[in-house]
Amino acid sequence: MSASETSTPMNVNENEEQGLLDAINDRYGGVIVEVTQPMDSALFASVLSASMAQWRQQGKRGVWIKLPIQHVNLVEAAVKEGFWYHHAEPNYMMLVHWLPQGAHTLPANASHRVGIGAFVMNKNREVLVVQENIGRLRGTGVWKFPTGVVNEGEDLCAAAVREVKEETAIDTKFVQVLAFRQSHKVFFEKSDIFFLCLLEPLSFEIQKQESEIEAAKWMPIEEYAAQPFVQKYELLKCSVDICLAKKDGNYSGFSPVLTSSAFSNEKSYMYFNIHDLNKQ
Repeated sequence: MSASETSTPMNVNENEEQGLLDAINDRYGGVIVEVTQPMDSALFASVLSASMAQWRQQGKRGVWIKLPIQHVNLVEAAVKEGFWYHHAEPNYMMLVHWLPQGAHTLPANASHRVGIGAFVMNKNREVLVVQENIGRLRGTGVWKFPTGVVNEGEDLCAAAVREVKEETAIDTKFVQVLAFRQSHKVFFEKSDIFFLCLLEPLSFEIQKQESEIEAAKWMPIEEYAAQPFVQKYELLKCSVDICLAKKDGNYSGFSPVLTSSAFSNEKSYMYFNIHDLNKQ
């Protein structure tokens, strides 16, 4: 059940006459309320209670209440009615309640964060690396691939190009996803999916990002791989092996291909092994 997918609105005038909250029906047998006008918390509690009674009579399932940040005074009343926090954004909080008896089937909040690591190598077999001036590796002298987090609404391939540009000023062309790793309880107890991406450099003069990067340079891949930090962790050693195998023509990654689906009018990228598919 999605709080963002809606269908027909309920009768607004009838709700006003009966002292009920305005709501719209979602596609899964529930309702969504978006508070847009200031309201006294005591009045809201009374109107919410009456609305809940009607929704139960109608056999509604999930009830979602979107509270913009300026209406935070209504949170306590909703929680006392049995609502719980589902998720929050900078300008609103979403609360939810399950009306039927038994365990709810409402979807959880987003469970994963998506990150990228960029493998960028020039014709001299030098890899683009950086040292961070923030985070866990600050002050350790460790050289690493440019990394970052994919923004909301941003394609994975675009995020990789953007992160390299932001950290080093190097322009690149996205080529393939080489591998990915999933880990858990990483960022605010959420899971993490990290994509190792191959990018082709289109420029070569480095200008490091002053706010986050201590240093950046082109480094021979063998020197990068020989770092004690890389040798210590199997994940990093495996990543080097994959990158070198790809550069030597012994490995095929996943290329982005624009596709359409039945769920959206917008095209999206599907990543797959074009090399082996074309051979068939």
